[in-house]
Amino acid sequence: MYCLIFTTLMLLSPVLCTKTSQDGIIFNKYHNHEQMLKVLHDTNAKCKDITKVYSIGKSVKGRELAVIAFSKSPEFHQPGVPEIKYIGNMHGNEVVGRAVLIDFVQYLCIEYLKGNKEILEFIGNTSLHIMPTMNPDGFAIADSQEDWPKDYIKGRYNANGVDLNRNFPDFDKVVCEFKKNSHLGYFRKYVAIATKGLVLQPETTAIIEWIMDKSFVLSANFHGGDMVANYPYDTTCNGKSREYNASPDDRIFRQLAHAYSNGNDHMSKSTGCSAGDNFKDGITNGAMWYSVSGGMQDFNYLATNCFELTIEMGCEKFPPPSDLPEYWRENKHALMNYALQATCGVKGFVRDSATGEGIPRAVVMLKDVHHAVWTAEHGDYWRLLAPGTYHVMVEAQGYENSVYYEVDVPECTPYSAVTLDINLNKETSYETSQRYKETMKHLRDALKAIRED
Repeated sequence: MYCLIFTTLMLLSPVLCTKTSQDGIIFNKYHNHEQMLKVLHDTNAKCKDITKVYSIGKSVKGRELAVIAFSKSPEFHQPGVPEIKYIGNMHGNEVVGRAVLIDFVQYLCIEYLKGNKEILEFIGNTSLHIMPTMNPDGFAIADSQEDWPKDYIKGRYNANGVDLNRNFPDFDKVVCEFKKNSHLGYFRKYVAIATKGLVLQPETTAIIEWIMDKSFVLSANFHGGDMVANYPYDTTCNGKSREYNASPDDRIFRQLAHAYSNGNDHMSKSTGCSAGDNFKDGITNGAMWYSVSGGMQDFNYLATNCFELTIEMGCEKFPPPSDLPEYWRENKHALMNYALQATCGVKGFVRDSATGEGIPRAVVMLKDVHHAVWTAEHGDYWRLLAPGTYHVMVEAQGYENSVYYEVDVPECTPYSAVTLDINLNKETSYETSQRYKETMKHLRDALKAIRED
């Protein structure tokens, strides 16, 4: 069937015939909020045994911040299974991620029902949470424009006029000043520094509570306006507008960025959409591109266990719907390729040596990389790592520290994570007492020093 597209000197709203896959996925269509929710609920009805639709809160205008989870047990965290999240449309006028994630939701269900072995294995070994839109109010504003090209800014912000990617606690300040970088969201002193002068928006608050509640290992946040996979840190520490600022996990972040970029032929060859970009292999350190404070990407890494990238999906923020099938084709493999990175590195359980019960909130540390992760509620952990030899130790309140364990991490292939289970012995009452006395001595010494000053 041939479709006529009428144009003037400027490209106006295209008249298209619907492009639908054999499985019923409509690729060249933007879904409004109600239509998007219908896709999520229809998918849940078709794949009820592996999906759950839930809301983490509401936008300023009261629209649901809806999520669909894919897992063999979508109702709860499965011990030993990595949690992954995809978030689209943080900026309401950057819409490709929203559209592609809606396609991806349908694709996963359809392929699962077909018995696709790759999808069956993926859903059986991971838990994936997909939020097509974080800023539904902004999308509604941007989508209200009838003609193309659409305004470059209109709809970017939430309904209160706030840029949500500048609205997270700025823990990069703590990194720059105190050189601390692990689970900063649990330390009152650092939270006070990171949130000074900040007025959290409803969308940001909902995301923060979600991130802090779930045991997420890996995440991607989808944007538009350029084409690159962006990784931490996003902020320079010296006030410069751009300068490479490597996190302790720079090697694995580069691997994660390549995993997405290499899955997208266009992105892997991208040097950027403007003359000043000059990306290589379609990836960039955030601070080397331009410095951002209060972003969601660095918040994930610095406040929780979660490693997040910002994926810029194309030069146009709101392309005409006729372009969407090509965006789906370009990103379909990259979405899977990236998510499978959560199954690499080191995984295991930290348990009480006497009872065999998992120990939650134990700290998993590396001699080689100065960034820690904490165990989940059942004592399970995942530590994303680039290939190499590492030395792992664990500490937990009320337990003796473990010894260092040497572990060799192979090249990342799906489900290649090395298993390292660690049992901890409880401290004796004498050891606990001694540790308490040492802590109190340090506190008295600190107070004395303050008084003398």
